[in-house]
Amino acid sequence: MKSSVKGIINFLAEAGQLKRVKRSGWWVAGIRDPESVAEHSFRCAVIGYILARMEKANSHKVLLMCLFNDIHEARINDLHKVGHRYIDFKKSEDKVFKEQAKLLPSRIAWEFLLTRRSYNRQDTKEAVIARDADILECILQAKEYLDIGYKQTKSFLAPGEKFLMTKSARILFKEIKKWRSSDWWLHLKVFER
Repeated sequence: MKSSVKGIINFLAEAGQLKRVKRSGWWVAGIRDPESVAEHSFRCAVIGYILARMEKANSHKVLLMCLFNDIHEARINDLHKVGHRYIDFKKSEDKVFKEQAKLLPSRIAWEFLLTRRSYNRQDTKEAVIARDADILECILQAKEYLDIGYKQTKSFLAPGEKFLMTKSARILFKEIKKWRSSDWWLHLKVFER
């Protein structure tokens, strides 16, 4: 039991590393200090939960996929799509994921690996929703960066709809394109006396 407890603690510490790993795709758009992988994963999970509820799917499975989708980046960092063009990053991701699972008790590791396999294969409704959540989070972040002046991020918005598979994600995407990122707080009338 001691070694599995230590393995869990090591896994949790490794997950904490994601707070320091930056989302590198934004660097090509000129953003010096983009959000971390942990920040992305958090909002991806929130989006995933909402999409799961909208699509009447198993929200627990979607949350697991969203939370653990990028956990491998604690060891190998985030690599933007330009880099993926030259490096078979998928193979490395899978290797890291399997090694990370070994830190966990077998019943947790089993669920962890099954969740990952389903996400990669896109073979369940929940996997499709989790992927849509990941894409929507990037689109939402791109729109926020665009609204504060990073014009290059507009290119991240353009192909969004063709990659989204669920009806709910497409509905949210259409609204995000029209939305201003300050809308969430401006309606609160924080400047009234």
